[in-house]
Amino acid sequence: MIKFNLSNFTIDAAAPGEPARRTITGTALPYDTFATVADGTRVSFAPGSLPTTGKMPKLFMYHDSTQPVGLVTERLDTAEGMMFTAKISNTRAGDEALVLAADGVLDSVSVGVNPTNFKYDDSGDMIVFAADWVELSLVPTPAFVGATITQVAASAPDEEAEEEVPTETENEETPMEIQAASAEVVIPTQPIFATVKREFAMPSAAEMLAAMHIGGDTWHNVNDAWKQAARRQQTALQAAAGDILSSDTPGLLNQMVMGPLFQDLNFVRPVVNAFGARAMPNTPSKTWIRPTITTHTSAAEQTTELTAASATTMVIASNVITKKTVAGQVTLSVQDIDFTSPEALQLVLNDLAGEVLIKTDDIAADALVAGKTASGSTWTVTANDPSSLISALYDAAREITEDSNYFPTHLCVSPDVWEKLGSQLDASKRPILGYTTNGVLGQNSIGRVGGLGYNQMDVMGLTLVVDNNFASGTMLVVYAPGFEIYESGPSLMTFDDASKLGKTFSLHQYFATFVAKSSFIQGIVIA
Repeated sequence: MIKFNLSNFTIDAAAPGEPARRTITGTALPYDTFATVADGTRVSFAPGSLPTTGKMPKLFMYHDSTQPVGLVTERLDTAEGMMFTAKISNTRAGDEALVLAADGVLDSVSVGVNPTNFKYDDSGDMIVFAADWVELSLVPTPAFVGATITQVAASAPDEEAEEEVPTETENEETPMEIQAASAEVVIPTQPIFATVKREFAMPSAAEMLAAMHIGGDTWHNVNDAWKQAARRQQTALQAAAGDILSSDTPGLLNQMVMGPLFQDLNFVRPVVNAFGARAMPNTPSKTWIRPTITTHTSAAEQTTELTAASATTMVIASNVITKKTVAGQVTLSVQDIDFTSPEALQLVLNDLAGEVLIKTDDIAADALVAGKTASGSTWTVTANDPSSLISALYDAAREITEDSNYFPTHLCVSPDVWEKLGSQLDASKRPILGYTTNGVLGQNSIGRVGGLGYNQMDVMGLTLVVDNNFASGTMLVVYAPGFEIYESGPSLMTFDDASKLGKTFSLHQYFATFVAKSSFIQGIVIA
């Protein structure tokens, strides 16, 4: 699930004698505005991507489904974004939410959505065209700049009007505008009873990593609350995990640290980003059915009147897709957490999340290769003669088009094949895959490889995907809709080992791939 935060409240209150109001109104999500999610992907929502009908999203506190405080009652789609009105329930939790909103403590909202229709642009940014709107939450930290909540309407019933207590509301970042109908801003006079301190709900991996990305007080507060909750757990984990002691992170203890930790791995997913990942079906089963057509209906010319028309029964295959579990774990000493928090924990969890990302891409790359059809095309690499390369690419493309009338979209290669492509010269010893310099593409070129970089690479109109998870010698011509990827969001679990003063972090997610049509994946042999 993707979650975004929006901010800034304006307070509105009912005048004495008016019916009690318990609503907030504003912008749930601005359109055509980019924000960065937990895995580093930049995401933007197209106009009309959120629904205005169907089941109304629930209103939570802090994305915690155990803390419901209301319901989104109105949704208005505008050119700028999705507007909403939410009604706050007349409960203790609802009263608390209204007071925190009026005081400017919870001056933001955050939407939780599941994208159902999206694509990735040339920069790897995700554009969402349709999504299921699951919930809306009151939160303290914004992500989108300029997104505004226009009103908080909070008033007590008529019979309690004489007990209303005026309050002053101030937001440190943006002064709040007071829009009173004919009375001062008030908070509900219904008493908020003292309760036992609520236990902190362990954040999801996405929320934990999002807090890391925001940094500052947000990460400090989340980490501190996490440690309080974690110390209440007494579950022991017996597993072969990578233990980390304070001696393993000497550069993070109370010493001068010069610059950030050097990162020698790029946590990217070329295959997953190129083809896009769909939301994992929300089913309790390990498998699900993905139907495909194996035999189409038919039509033919009726050469003689009153003769039987062409008739072929459609055959649909029930393909079984199995969810794979991708997971990793690491154990830290309590001393390492206490002495280096939050720096050490942030670095370790970032690295663990990155390794999970790389493994999911490895699974996708292997599945793509395993699902290919041998096109019979061969690229005989010859110095100063690209004719064999061009012939092989067209031969593979023809196989896809003859079978479906679709044209290929991607050329997927291993790094060694990318090297051969970039080194291929014509008869005049000029590279046939030119590179861009100062915005000018090299002449006599059938594509571009961006110099020695990864950006803006294509070969004869095919998007070039270079992935070191491909085995050496891999070269695939692909029509993208023939290969599907499914994944769930990552989930973070923690376990205490009190006997050793250690804590184990386990991160896992579910992942699956499906080759919808193998003829859409054509392999080229390199000689």
